[in-house]
Amino acid sequence: MFMSQSTGEHQTVAAGAKPPVGMRLNQLPGDLGGGPAGGKPDLASSPAEKRAGAKAIEDHIEPDTNMAGKQADEEMGAVVKAFGPKDGHGWLTSGAVGKAHKAWGEQVQNLMNRLSSEKAGLRSSNTVLTGTDAGVGGGVRKSSSLDGF
Repeated sequence: MFMSQSTGEHQTVAAGAKPPVGMRLNQLPGDLGGGPAGGKPDLASSPAEKRAGAKAIEDHIEPDTNMAGKQADEEMGAVVKAFGPKDGHGWLTSGAVGKAHKAWGEQVQNLMNRLSSEKAGLRSSNTVLTGTDAGVGGGVRKSSSLDGF
């Protein structure tokens, strides 16, 4: 039984006959690379690379993201003010831009929190993994009552 790509229906193939080549649901395409998501086959995650990733987040990505967020915040604030009420009248656009401005600020803050979390995760992963390895290693070979014989 196979699913036809053209009709989307399940169809039965006679015994011994090969179904048409097309959609195969039981495997990934062979050209994705090393892993299920197409990652590099030699993915490296050394402590030095994790430190470098955390440093890049701290030195470049967080400050640049924060600066871009502040610049957009200032410009959006100016737009809200320009379209706002003057002499009792204003544009309806001002309210919509104000809502977008608020959503933008929340999204920038969420992104900054996520970057901080990723940075902390990169810095602590070696400690967590090393501690786990040491704990498992220590528990694998405990003394036995048979050791005395």
